[in-house]
Amino acid sequence: MNPGTKTKLGMVGLGRMGSNMVRRLLRAGHVCVVHDVLPQAGIDLEKDGAINTATMLAFVEHLEKPRTIWIMVPAAAVDATLDALVVLLAPDDTIIDGGNSHFHDDIRRAKALKHLGIHYLDVGTSGGVHGFDRGYCQMIGGDPAVVKRVDDVFASLAPGRLEGVGKSDLGTAGQGYIYCGAAGAGHFVKMIHNGIEYGIMAAYAEGLNILHHANDGSTARPVDAETTPMRHPEHYRYPFDLAGIAEAWRHGSVIGSWLLDLTAAALKESPDLKGFAGRVSDSGEGRFALAAAIDEGVPAPILAVSLAQRFASRGEENFANQFLSALRFQFGGHVEKSGTP
Repeated sequence: MNPGTKTKLGMVGLGRMGSNMVRRLLRAGHVCVVHDVLPQAGIDLEKDGAINTATMLAFVEHLEKPRTIWIMVPAAAVDATLDALVVLLAPDDTIIDGGNSHFHDDIRRAKALKHLGIHYLDVGTSGGVHGFDRGYCQMIGGDPAVVKRVDDVFASLAPGRLEGVGKSDLGTAGQGYIYCGAAGAGHFVKMIHNGIEYGIMAAYAEGLNILHHANDGSTARPVDAETTPMRHPEHYRYPFDLAGIAEAWRHGSVIGSWLLDLTAAALKESPDLKGFAGRVSDSGEGRFALAAAIDEGVPAPILAVSLAQRFASRGEENFANQFLSALRFQFGGHVEKSGTP
């Protein structure tokens, strides 16, 4: 590659993140060839200057050797995507998995592809739907020589130097991307990143829920054997403005963060959050992180509780709750109350 030229990149997987990553690369001067199982996703990117391809064969043929291909697909679809790609590739081509694969799978894939002369990098990518404007934090695993070869791709996707933040002496980390180590290292670091994210989100959620109920003393409570009385209802008569509080916390508070910025935005849009049922999904990284903690013998109680909270939000504790209610009836004749708690 000549000095000053940009790596030509192929992107497979044009979902919320993949499509915006392509747009950011195009804006930085890269040529991007794209492919997705949903044709409209590629058609939309053609308007921004991407080269859309209808088949995997056409996709590969539009890339010059040695090819650089980034796949941005769900973890469960990575192996099938690799199977479709590998038979079309040549030695010295590079595949980058920017999704949320388990690091064990990265180790396996890198070893298998090495036998074919194909390079594999695992890149934990954080930035969500705002990454086009903010940039993407990237945690990179694989052969350092290959990482260096496509450094311009990572640099174009990264946020770059942040205003108001002193110059870092930690290399590319000061720009928002970092080489973490051998195969699997990138997704290992991203796995822990997401576990921390679970814990921070849960802390905000629990604190805001206490504030949300701080006016319960103004509401009449049932008087019966099955309802715990509020000892001092006069202490809980604060109809707090949660959106205002979250906004105030954003300015100078020690718990300030981008997640708090998003919290304030969500509450401003819908103070009662009526558009959300409260079913919280997990895409696997919290589980992986907790499993690693167990393997290492490292305590991670906050991560464990925040993950369990997500399971509970999806009704996975319903049978356990039914059992508790049944047992109370068995030992005390307690009849289950109807309605929501």
